[in-house]
Amino acid sequence: MRRSIKKAMSLTLASAMTLSLAACGGSNTAKETTAAAAADTTAAESSAAGDAADSQEPVELKFSWWGGDSRHEATEKAVAAFMEKYPYITVTTEYGAWSGWEEKQALNIMGGNAADVMQINWNWIESYSGNGTNFANLEDYSDVLDLTQFPSDALELCKADGKLMAVPVALTGRLFYWNKTTFDEVGVALPTDEASLFAAGEAFKAYNEDYYPLALSEYDRMIFLVYYLESVYGKPWVENGEVQYTEEEIATGMDFINKLEDGHVIPTLATINGDMADSLDKNAKWIDGKYAGIFEWDSSASKFQKAVVESTNKPNQEFVIGDFIKFGDYNGGFTKISMGLAVSANSAHPKEAAMLINYLLNDPEGIEICATERGIPCSAAAKTVLDEKNLGNALVKEANAKVMDHSKFPLDSKFEHNDLKANPDGVYYKVFGKLSSDDYDAAAAAKALLDGVNETLGN
Repeated sequence: MRRSIKKAMSLTLASAMTLSLAACGGSNTAKETTAAAAADTTAAESSAAGDAADSQEPVELKFSWWGGDSRHEATEKAVAAFMEKYPYITVTTEYGAWSGWEEKQALNIMGGNAADVMQINWNWIESYSGNGTNFANLEDYSDVLDLTQFPSDALELCKADGKLMAVPVALTGRLFYWNKTTFDEVGVALPTDEASLFAAGEAFKAYNEDYYPLALSEYDRMIFLVYYLESVYGKPWVENGEVQYTEEEIATGMDFINKLEDGHVIPTLATINGDMADSLDKNAKWIDGKYAGIFEWDSSASKFQKAVVESTNKPNQEFVIGDFIKFGDYNGGFTKISMGLAVSANSAHPKEAAMLINYLLNDPEGIEICATERGIPCSAAAKTVLDEKNLGNALVKEANAKVMDHSKFPLDSKFEHNDLKANPDGVYYKVFGKLSSDDYDAAAAAKALLDGVNETLGN
């Protein structure tokens, strides 16, 4: 979707919009007083820049991102407010759902046609930065982009060839969410361990064979597999560029995925793909409560909640955060930088692009408008605004705190490599598709997965 936002907006509208929207926050080790002072300074600098706008030459930027409808709406409003503050800058936006997005943007990046400002996945830095040549070094624009608001270790993870390729937006991890309305109708408890998970499968099948307590697509199954293995064996999936699991250990996880299908805990992939939905939050069976559980990013909670609350056929269903299901003696699951904001190396206006990033992540006005649509931000300035004004999506804040407390394993930078997670040709999609269709048994699926991951890792 493409859309140019008109620059002519009244100050009254901008003020009303700012007051009516919630804010997003983040985490950092910086003191809140320092963050607040930095945020005030940023606001003052932005105001001064706006006063001098009449003397500026016109600048045109393009900003691209993916997400759900609520993220699109909030980001467009933030962009509009940014243009109100900087009238000489016009921002054209491009956005859509995740399906097919990476492939499209990869072609734009490699072809030199990328947007000036891009929302990127963390792994894009390794996959598409050209070792520091395709994205601008944001340290060159620290006069307009306050990098002191972000944790130094998170910034280091966003570098290639010693250059800062992106600013980390948020840290995230996956956890379980349930449609409690459906579980109450079926008459079974929310799962907390392996036994209660399979008990739910039996109860759902008895209630209605079209109903399932949990739905996992191909990539979800890969993340669930790692969660299960880490819970049972207590080892990270990849460390120092090497898979830490044997074929036999991986096969136990594949066998468990098969048991979930056999036990009516999850639908087959043929069933999910036959629903003809781009993503689970847009799947009618999720919206109407037939799929009653997901294993998703904390930053995605609001779009899944909105889908069930606003269901036409079954409105106001109760969406809740679940416990981490216990499969072993360890806390499985990993955390990662959820996404970053980068500037194309081909941008004709990298300074103004960096100003837009600073506005979205560090400026109090931009923070309030953005809410928690990209998760709980890393920016200390954003955390201060969130805390002081008690703003942000309470569900996302609760989910982020829960996953950060539980999940301690690291994520390898190539885990999300396009060769692995691309739909439909990535290793994850091929392996779990063949496992679900019985073209692979657990052992064959484990071997295919291990071979594919090792090839991507260069082993």
